[in-house]
Amino acid sequence: MQSETQAGPVSKRMLWTGRIISALPVLLFVTTGIFGLLKPAAAMQGAAHYGFPDGVLLRVTIVEIGCAILYVIPRTAVLGAILLTGYLGGAVVTHVRVGEPFFIPVIVGIMVWAGLYLRDARVRELIPLRRNTA
Repeated sequence: MQSETQAGPVSKRMLWTGRIISALPVLLFVTTGIFGLLKPAAAMQGAAHYGFPDGVLLRVTIVEIGCAILYVIPRTAVLGAILLTGYLGGAVVTHVRVGEPFFIPVIVGIMVWAGLYLRDARVRELIPLRRNTA
């Protein structure tokens, strides 16, 4: 079986594990993106709590959704993962700045790359966790 990018063989089990792991952060980004678009009171209070001025929530939401879309498309998944890493880095800084725990964005970032690693042979070639000794 070929991977989604056709870069090399990947087992069906590894591909589906990668897809499932990748789907979890995407669901998180879609959920928070919907909140950002609908602008309920809780989202507006959260933005104010983190020090974001009025009107910036829509722009941040568009960036978040755009990065998640790039991550879902196999041809642009690596670019999407890089952009989501930057986005999550901003989330880490935001949490640190207000004195809150920052492990959630770090875990989401790990899931983004773990899912991509499992479903994309090109990433496994770039980041070999173990080398063949043949």
